[in-house]
This record gives sequence, C-alpha cells and structure tokens, in this order.
Amino acid sequence: MKPIVACLVSAALLAGSAPAAFAGGMGDGAGDGADEVAAAARAGQWQLGALRLSEAWRTTKGEGVTVAVLDTGVNADHPDLKGAVVQGPDLTAPGGSGNGRRWGPHGTAMAGLIAGRGHGEGHKGGVLGIAPAARVLSIRVTLENGDPRRARSRPSWRDALARGIRYAADHGAGVISMSLGGGSGAWEGSAAEEEAVQYAIAKGAVLVASSGNDGATENRKNFPAAYPGVIAVGAVDRRGRVARFSNRQDYVSVVAPGTDIVTADGDGSYVVSDGTSSAAAMVAGIAALIKSAHPHLSPYHVRMAIEMGTRRRPGQDGYSPAYGHGVANAALALRAAARLAAPTAAPPRPGPYFGSGPASRTAVVAGMVVLAIAMSGWVVLRSQSRRGDST
Repeated sequence: MKPIVACLVSAALLAGSAPAAFAGGMGDGAGDGADEVAAAARAGQWQLGALRLSEAWRTTKGEGVTVAVLDTGVNADHPDLKGAVVQGPDLTAPGGSGNGRRWGPHGTAMAGLIAGRGHGEGHKGGVLGIAPAARVLSIRVTLENGDPRRARSRPSWRDALARGIRYAADHGAGVISMSLGGGSGAWEGSAAEEEAVQYAIAKGAVLVASSGNDGATENRKNFPAAYPGVIAVGAVDRRGRVARFSNRQDYVSVVAPGTDIVTADGDGSYVVSDGTSSAAAMVAGIAALIKSAHPHLSPYHVRMAIEMGTRRRPGQDGYSPAYGHGVANAALALRAAARLAAPTAAPPRPGPYFGSGPASRTAVVAGMVVLAIAMSGWVVLRSQSRRGDST
C-alpha cells in the first residue's frame, strides 16, 4: 500500500526570513538566530487565534490522551516535540521493523500541529499544537511523496494503513490522525482498511483524515476520509473561505485552517505549507482536547461535538460538501462536548395529582378504598333491582 500524504508544501520561508534560516537544525542553545526563527514560527501560527485555543486551554491542553499519527514518521528530536513522541512500528519496512531513519518531514509537521510544545524560556518559541499536553504515537505507514522508494512497491506495504489503524487502537490511541489518502494505491478504498476503521471505533478511538487536495481538478473521493465513521476535514484560508484545492465531497465533516500553516519540519526547523493535511491534524488535536476533558465520550459524540461547535460564514445555510458543517472551533467544540457529556435529567417527580409525599399517597389510597366500597354497594343495589323487576 502506498498512500500519498495530503500536504502541498508552499515554502520554507517564514516572516520574511531567508531560506537559510530554516536550513539548519533548531537544537537547544542554537543561538540568537535560532531564537528569532522560533519566535517567527510562533508569530506565524494564525490558527491559534482562529480556533480560539487560549479559551479552550482553560479547560484542557490534551492531558492523558494519545494521538496516533499514521504518516511518514515523526522526528522525536525536534525541539518542539521533545518528550511528546512514542515511536511505534515502521510498517513500510520488512516485518514492520525500522530500518535506519524512521521519520519524515510530513509526519513531523503533522505531529507539530497536533502536540507541538514549543521550546525555550517559557516555551515561548517554536510551534504549539492544538493539544500541546497530548502524547503522539508515531506509526509509519507510508513514505514521503518524493521518496524514490515509493516506486518500488513491496509486499510488506500491503494494507499498511489498515495494520497501522489496528495497532493504534490496540495501543491506547484515543485519536487516530491520518493526513494521507489514496488508500491501497487507488481511490476506491479497501475492505481491510474499512474493517480496521470500524475496529478502532469500536475500541473507542476517534479517527480523523484529510479530505484531499484535488478539489480544483478531479475532486476524487479520498480514502481513508470517505470511510464511514471517519471525520473528514477540508481546508479554509485566513478569511474562512474554502481553499481551491480542498475536495468537495458529501462525506466532509468540517473544515479547518489549511493555508499558510507554519509547523515543524523533519530536520528540526520549520516549514510553511498548504493542504488538507494540516486541517485534519488540527481537528485531530481538537478531538484530543475533547477526549481529555470527557474521556468517556464515544467517538460518535466527539464527532457530534466537533460538528456542533463550528462557525459558519455569512450566507452558509446548513451542510455543504465544501464546508461540511462549518469551520472547526476548539472552544465551541469543548462547550458542545460538555453538553453532550452532561448526565441526563432525573425523571420528574409525581405531580400534584398523584401527590408527592406519604400523606398524599395515604389520601389517594383511602380515596380509592372508599370508591371501591361505593362501587360494590352500587353493584349490589343494581342486582337487587334486577331481581325485583323479573318477578
């Protein structure tokens, strides 16, 4: 299986910085230049305000939740991801064992958007994810789009995504993020993947996937986004307009920021990119916030909370294949989740007619006894009357 990652890299530039500023690593203590780049990375994260994260973080930052990132692998040594990543299997390698480097730029970028923690004094530099206290489980299920090894299809890659989904569900992932598409090298999906999706949902995992990036051309149905139960995410720009490349399909659940997105790069630096990949990763982060605040909420209700907690552009009336249910919003989704998680109201107590206390119940019983006696007397008199009439 060779799914394609759903990211359109636009540039390795940030806030007017020269490309060289992003070419080197961003290790701790790299100097003033690195600090400036890290500060610029944080300043470029326009989605933090758009998703109302400062308000959402008053409730939770994703503590106690593991988000499985099924992608090209995650660089756990990136300064903004240190301590956040658990390395899972490399399912592109024979037997699922890792050979050499087990991470890629795309997977690292998605992990940064989900659980980036920033770095430096007070963690004021670098990128912050939507759920910065969550843990990332990295499962490598594909290679980078430009990797020459993609042309050599291996038997070990068959159903790698399906196996990755099952591994994530079996290893405690509350959320499974899949910023990729073209399942099994085709566009019709596979039975193994769909069964794995249902298996993970039954285990309580929330699955999120990118809707695809050919909305301006073929606009094909994209898997795993199109599998039932998966939260499919499209992309919008800073003005809340659906990006031209974002796929329009009737399975799109919500849209989220997906243009000019600053995130971590595989070499320890930063990158700016466009794509529904980024949008899906952010919604996976919102799902992690909900799972942290309400761990017993079902995948169905987490999805409902995300859809209920959307904003709509003026003129958007109801559901549409472009916007889905609207633009995702972390703060509003948490509010909706709180309503869905609230215990149902207790059954109403008996009203005045039936009484509400021992004295009232006694009066009712006494009344029923009197009524029964009166009815018995009426029946006796009626019987005697009939016998008199027959003589």
